Amino acid sequence: MRCRLLILILAVIAFAVAGCEQTEAEQEPKTSLEPVVSEAATADDEPLLLDDEPPLLLDDEPALLLEDGPDAEPTAGADNSRCFVCHINYAQEEIAVIHARADIGCNDCHGDSDEHIADESWASGGNGTAPDIMYPRPKINPFCMGCHPKDKIDATQHEPLFADTAQEKYCTDCHGSHRLTRRKCKWK
Repeated sequence: MRCRLLILILAVIAFAVAGCEQTEAEQEPKTSLEPVVSEAATADDEPLLLDDEPPLLLDDEPALLLEDGPDAEPTAGADNSRCFVCHINYAQEEIAVIHARADIGCNDCHGDSDEHIADESWASGGNGTAPDIMYPRPKINPFCMGCHPKDKIDATQHEPLFADTAQEKYCTDCHGSHRLTRRKCKWK
């Protein structure tokens, strides 16, 4: 009985070894700059293009601002991409777009705000870090008038801004919607 069991085990092992082809294809690391092409790819394969657009290359300059329309060319201006990572709503906001086209970026009014940009604690319910410079309502008009003095703007259109009334007007009441309507965190 033991002999039969031993013969059966040896037969299974012999069959398994004979059925398997062992290949030791040790591959050397590829050191050339040639692209790696799988065996399934052929010379007739073309890159996958979406909407017949050419592929984006790493050397291409990013489009900072776009004029309206699908075929519009990007315009030069301030690079606000660091801010638009979280505040994409300002990419099309009137004040931000007009100022960026004049090469005045977010950092020109709010400072470089490196700590604000690096702090992602608000995403997990934290308080976040405020930008370097923020403008409470009473400081909006004096700051704007640093670049847009009273004698350089249309007086009749801006009369409500300079009128002594009980209800004070602010530049941002008419120019854009630059204030966040809902703030997700309270600054540290």
